[in-house]
Amino acid sequence: MKNNQFGQIHISREQELLELQQIAFLDGITPELNAPKAQLADLLARAFAPLTTTQSGLDHRFKQLLATPNQTLYAFFHDETPLTPDIFARLSLQLLQFEEPADFALDAPLDAYPTLNLPSFDVSEFKTDNDVAHAWYQLLTTHTKNGQNYLDYLTQTGYFVPFYEKTQAPIFFNGKAQAVFDPHTLIREVVYVEAPLDTDHDGRRDLLKAEILRPAATNAGYQAPVLYTASPYNQGINDAWGDALTHQVDFPLAKKAANQLTAADVATVDETETLPDPRIPAGQAETASEYFAEEQNYTLNDYFLSRGFAVVYASGIGTRDSDGSRDTGGPDETTSTVAIIEWLNGQRPAFTNKTDNIEIKAWWSNRHIAMTGRSYLGTLATAAATTGVDGLKTIISEAAISSWYDYYRDGGLVAAPDTFQGEDMDVLAGEVFSRRQDAGDYLNSKAMFDATLAQLAKRQDRESGDYSAYWDGRNYLNNVKNIKADIVMVHGLNDWNVKPRNVFNLWQALKAVPVAKKLILHQGQHIYINNFRSLDFTDMMNLWLSYKLFDVDNGADTQLPDVVIQDNVTPETWHATNDWQADTDTQEILQLTADNQLSSASSVIKAQQSFNDQLADDQFKDYTQHLSAWYHDLLDTDRSNNPLEGKRLTFKTALLESDWVLDGAPQISVNVAVNNSVGLLSFQLVDFGSAKRFNPTPTLLAKHALSGAFDWRKDDLTEFTLASEGTPFKMISKGHINLQNQQNNYQVNDLVPNEFNQFNVTLQPTYYRIPAGHQLGLVIYATDFETTIRGNQDITYTIQLDQSQLTLTRI
Repeated sequence: MKNNQFGQIHISREQELLELQQIAFLDGITPELNAPKAQLADLLARAFAPLTTTQSGLDHRFKQLLATPNQTLYAFFHDETPLTPDIFARLSLQLLQFEEPADFALDAPLDAYPTLNLPSFDVSEFKTDNDVAHAWYQLLTTHTKNGQNYLDYLTQTGYFVPFYEKTQAPIFFNGKAQAVFDPHTLIREVVYVEAPLDTDHDGRRDLLKAEILRPAATNAGYQAPVLYTASPYNQGINDAWGDALTHQVDFPLAKKAANQLTAADVATVDETETLPDPRIPAGQAETASEYFAEEQNYTLNDYFLSRGFAVVYASGIGTRDSDGSRDTGGPDETTSTVAIIEWLNGQRPAFTNKTDNIEIKAWWSNRHIAMTGRSYLGTLATAAATTGVDGLKTIISEAAISSWYDYYRDGGLVAAPDTFQGEDMDVLAGEVFSRRQDAGDYLNSKAMFDATLAQLAKRQDRESGDYSAYWDGRNYLNNVKNIKADIVMVHGLNDWNVKPRNVFNLWQALKAVPVAKKLILHQGQHIYINNFRSLDFTDMMNLWLSYKLFDVDNGADTQLPDVVIQDNVTPETWHATNDWQADTDTQEILQLTADNQLSSASSVIKAQQSFNDQLADDQFKDYTQHLSAWYHDLLDTDRSNNPLEGKRLTFKTALLESDWVLDGAPQISVNVAVNNSVGLLSFQLVDFGSAKRFNPTPTLLAKHALSGAFDWRKDDLTEFTLASEGTPFKMISKGHINLQNQQNNYQVNDLVPNEFNQFNVTLQPTYYRIPAGHQLGLVIYATDFETTIRGNQDITYTIQLDQSQLTLTRI
């Protein structure tokens, strides 16, 4: 196990003593007495207090721990042996749940600290009580072997339960809010926020259901900051209907009419609509009239519910118990999302139910709001931030879309997100139109939403795959300049659902915006990471949110690295850096050669290579049903009877003499001719070399192991681990282009058969370490069975190798 902590802050010893007193590990600030062993025994007794109420029970626990290799802690407290750093380190490792001999040697505990990457407790000798207090403070803020700091571990045992009755305000330790609010007494209520919309055209402004969880202390005057998660899935989804709406993808690529469109021609045009008058309140209330039993929760939000935060979930327009229609990624969806923030900030009305017009305010909110969530949820957080709405202090957007074109399209092609062939904007709208789940409501909204789906199907334009004003209106990058909220972005470098281009483009655009921004890149696919063992993500976010929403002066902006990246070779290793695709990177240009090499040689012999995209009918059908077989055959260059032989080109470097670290977006320039008036090219950048690589999904280490409070909702502990068997290759990045889109995603050219043209393609950005002894490969092919239209057309592609190259940025 290797610990990676970025959220632990260092403060003065005087402040440490004050904080230890505040959380009841000290009764007061004592003089520097010469009784370190007694002080340690007292601290341990307080830590174990939730688990035992008798001295004999405490003695038993002391007998279970070793002070020296040959002496229990109980015996140590009953003789004259002095407390030493060696003894404190040995005790700390046991309390932190490390085991000997697997994690540390009993006779050399201090040696384990650098190996496990644990922060030092910084005491060379224990002369006074305060030396012990300082080391104890460091211990409380150090992560255990099992994914949480020691104080959070004690929290789960019930350490803060005695605080519940007297808590009226948050308590902060090491710059982070602590679990002193009883999560079992949360107030759970429903309000209906009036949005400046009438998306179902019923002559009334849309009301949006919001589910609120807030501390009971808010009823006694405490005002809470708010974590708001906008989730279209929160009120249910229509899986079967979504399947029925899914589009067919097994048909030929069609020829597009040439055009000379400019960027101005495809810019979105704001549409204004006359709105119905707002509702006139018939009265005021401070108490809700509707409540809820459970919600589709997010475990990061759950963690903060015991720390003085309120949490709000809202699904937005067109979802169950709300008004309106769905508008996947569109301006109305953003307005719907922002309306909740405006109510929380006191700028928009809400009502106790959908009928009586009794207004209710968010009087319990301190008007400091953050947005959280992954995928569609993080996307809506990004969308809301680009409006510059007041009250939104920060967002934590995970696996978020920054442009919907980059989600459902690529290079002038319809390009599905991973595992979702045939899905599109209309399919997603249908899946989350949860008003359908109430038969009475659907009776009145069916005709309206059928019209919406028909319009979506037309405007998304699956025939061309080109960028248009429709997609421009769903490109949040256009409005990055409006962002006022500070941003944390989290994304998987192997996320082929919301591909890395989405976060890369947002990160680059934010460089010109004067807000604080942090980026965390992990080796996962489309996942959350707040339950990882090796990274203190929850601590980092606690530090961040305590700073942004409680105004705690903890230095989170400078304490947290600008960029944190998980290594893809060495498990449980995270690197802090300043940028992604930094200006200091070096450029590597590799030429395609006739002997299927990627070469840095300056002179290359003129040569061509060709491949044909058509497969036998039975093989084509088999691949459509077994995508993993297609993927393996595409990259397998050793199989003699590979069905894809002659259906793709593969180029490799020589064996690398040292590690290469790729940083950013690879560029392909390829000179190609095609024997047809239509064509597409796909590219994969590949790490060739046998190795035990990370499993594609995190390994479950312990079920229901993590929680934010005592007897509270649990999360599983996970971590990326190496597979038990080696694999011969791994895709690093990919990209696609419609050969009629030579210049950009919206301008279309005629493709003249057998005429060579130069195409430049930017692959998905990456951060990837290729170990020495491996080869970097480039695979060029046409139909991508996982992503593109699958026409099985008899099309031959010829590459002019000496005019084709791969450009990389390397650290």
